[in-house]
Amino acid sequence: MTDQYSVLGEAPKKDDLKKLSKSDAHLTISNLSAGYGKMEILHDFDLFVSKAQSLCLIGPNGAGKSTILHSIYGFTNIFSGKIEIDGKEITNLTPAEKLKTVGIAYILQDNSVFPDMTVEENLLMGGYIKDKTEESYQEAEKILEKYERLRNRRNQPAKVLSGGERRLLEISRALVMKPSILLIDEPSIGLEPKYIDMVFEILGDLQNNEKKTIILVEQNAKKGLQFADIGYVLVSGETAIAGKGDDLLNNSDVGRLFLGG
Repeated sequence: MTDQYSVLGEAPKKDDLKKLSKSDAHLTISNLSAGYGKMEILHDFDLFVSKAQSLCLIGPNGAGKSTILHSIYGFTNIFSGKIEIDGKEITNLTPAEKLKTVGIAYILQDNSVFPDMTVEENLLMGGYIKDKTEESYQEAEKILEKYERLRNRRNQPAKVLSGGERRLLEISRALVMKPSILLIDEPSIGLEPKYIDMVFEILGDLQNNEKKTIILVEQNAKKGLQFADIGYVLVSGETAIAGKGDDLLNNSDVGRLFLGG
């Protein structure tokens, strides 16, 4: 029997979601209701992901996927519920506090590199809230050492980079703060297939070798579920289906609704 919970009808219970995380959850969301202004988008939402696990959120436009990332990072109004890292409540910390004190980095879906700044200058912007700029230089140097594509262009303006290289720069810039959790909105958006593969290889390396916990929203449901340990299907601000990524790929309801078959 596969570990996947619910199909259209009864939504997965909190205990079902807990079983999908490997051990004690690194990041926990409990009974969260959140949105923008007075509009509630997420309703009594739960999420559990363990250290060095990846979780992909899929679903139709307007289902609340990005709102989950926004809520974790501190961009929404939280009406009720709580968010915890390793048992410590972080619900009402500011985005800067979440980045600096508990290691959450958010990588936006829109092109957020500074085109006229060099690749190296863009990387250093990732450490703008560090107390010690020397640490930012050290981390940037490690990143340039690791990624030849960026190293070869370190003194060139970021506008010379391809779409995939710009995505790599956005991810790398977030790494300057040495986060433990990466929130990634649409890693594949606007990229050619070869660059999509490159970006997911990089994310796999960060998860498996650097033990980052990754939560991503991905319109390319097939690619997202192939990558992720856990998948949640969101509908109208609630989790309608949850399971291991591979199991959801083989779920006929998920296939019919989101995978084009």
